[in-house]
Amino acid sequence: MPDPNYMDLRSARWFAPHDLTGFVHRTAIQAEGFSRFAIKDRPVIGIANSWSELVNCNIHFKLLAEAVKRGVLMAGGLPLEFPTISLGESLMKPSAMQFRNLMAMDVEESIRAYPLDAIVLLGGCDKTVPAQLMGAASADIPTIMLTGGPQEPAHFRGKQLGVGTDTWKYADELRAGKITEADFDELESAAKPSAGHCSEMGTASTMTSLVEALGMCLPGSASIPAVDSRRGQAAEATGRRAVEMALFQGPKPSEILTKEAFDNAITLLMAVGGSTNAVVHLLALARRVGYELQLDRFHEISQRTPRIVNVRPSGEYLVKQLFEVGGIPTVLKALDPLLNRDAITVTGESLEKGYIHAPEADGVVVSSLEAPFDASGGIAVVRGSLAPNGAVIKRSAASKDLLQHKGSAIVFDDIYDLGQRIDDPDLDITEDSVLVLRNSGPVGAPGMPEWGMLPIPQKLLRRGIRDIVRISDARMSGTAFGTTVLHVSPEAAVGGPLAIVRDGDPIVLDVENQRLDLDLPEEEIEARLAELKLPEPKYRRGYGRLFLDHVNQAHEGCDFDFLKGLPDEEPQRLPYGLMSGWQGGW
Repeated sequence: MPDPNYMDLRSARWFAPHDLTGFVHRTAIQAEGFSRFAIKDRPVIGIANSWSELVNCNIHFKLLAEAVKRGVLMAGGLPLEFPTISLGESLMKPSAMQFRNLMAMDVEESIRAYPLDAIVLLGGCDKTVPAQLMGAASADIPTIMLTGGPQEPAHFRGKQLGVGTDTWKYADELRAGKITEADFDELESAAKPSAGHCSEMGTASTMTSLVEALGMCLPGSASIPAVDSRRGQAAEATGRRAVEMALFQGPKPSEILTKEAFDNAITLLMAVGGSTNAVVHLLALARRVGYELQLDRFHEISQRTPRIVNVRPSGEYLVKQLFEVGGIPTVLKALDPLLNRDAITVTGESLEKGYIHAPEADGVVVSSLEAPFDASGGIAVVRGSLAPNGAVIKRSAASKDLLQHKGSAIVFDDIYDLGQRIDDPDLDITEDSVLVLRNSGPVGAPGMPEWGMLPIPQKLLRRGIRDIVRISDARMSGTAFGTTVLHVSPEAAVGGPLAIVRDGDPIVLDVENQRLDLDLPEEEIEARLAELKLPEPKYRRGYGRLFLDHVNQAHEGCDFDFLKGLPDEEPQRLPYGLMSGWQGGW
């Protein structure tokens, strides 16, 4: 490979010219205390930092950014950190998902507009990871990701807990009268013991794992705990690698995020029993690089991929235990026969090179393909008269006896209706009923919040019932569980069949045969749809209106229609030399 030519660097277009343009650009950096030497013949590495005091998952990113900078400096580059929007799943209303696309635009345009030769993305909390990947994929300069790692496991009365999964269980016990408010207050003080994202295979841990399967981070870095010193070491190594990627101008996201890479990511998703939210994010990310990934591809790969990871909510352990037995490299090694092992990664080498020396599956946290925890993958896709464009269900976290079910609908028109009536003692419900929540999708909610794990009515909880079939056009937390059909597309607010379901209507769920049907005559369904009146938009101005006007449905990833990658798209060229040669006075 030839030695790099520093004049070929992207940053050289800003800093190299000996004219007024170069003068202005160089003085902007020197005003921050850097010398001219700092930008001479060296790559500039941008560090996109999603640190925020509003996002506890990412609160340790200042230290990680310093470690990345150390690695960049060791390798001869200049690190320049810049902030982006940060999306916090717990505090952001109405939903962090509503702002994923906004963050992606923030990341993309910051990368595109500034003199950066390579990018390090720092993300952790659920939506920060896909948002940063989407933005970087659209900008398409060399990019490597460093994720934040899972927090330490919580402990409550001698039991090790996951952040969300066990909280939902204790919340049900509180509503059932099995524990007291004082017990729940004690749990609150113990639930989140350190920095880092959720400690089970929720959306955050799922997405960080998929980053490794996609080839967008250093091998072995996805599951290192947030407070482990090895995460700082990985940050330093990430900074060093970013410099190498800048000098050789690749690989770029468009070279890594191929069809084969997405198949690898979906295979890992199914094997770990990961979050259904990953489906939406992978669909959106694929479209950023011009790949029309289809929802049915998830089901095809799920059918051939057993679940081999025993981590909550689809198993027993937490991500920390997964890391201790070898982390994602061990899982990928076990999955080797199902992977596109030659797919290129940020290392410039194949995916296989990153896991070939990993420990073998221990049989407890990670199994072999021959002795899996489940014969098929964690997520299934269903379609039918209730979901013409598809819906998803995390079958690995569902009740097996409910995966084939017929029951009468109990319909809630929105989350407020649900809140008012779900615990009404007069609610006409049995364990065979099907709870339906509508107007909770991308347009209806808006923003497709994580409302899909509808609470079990108190009258059933007190009878010991902990699961019934639930259906919605919402999402649910990756830490959640139960027989919940999600992402029904098209959603009710845009005229999907979910909008016409009435109390008492028979609904059929048949996961094995991929069916979700409103069991009524076709003529009745068509007549109801013809009478349907769509709700008024929730926003009249601002970003909210932009979101409503341009967001795609769940089966297309909920991205904005105008951000899709185009097959004939040329890289955007900026007028770097606009002032070049100008010799006038100030």
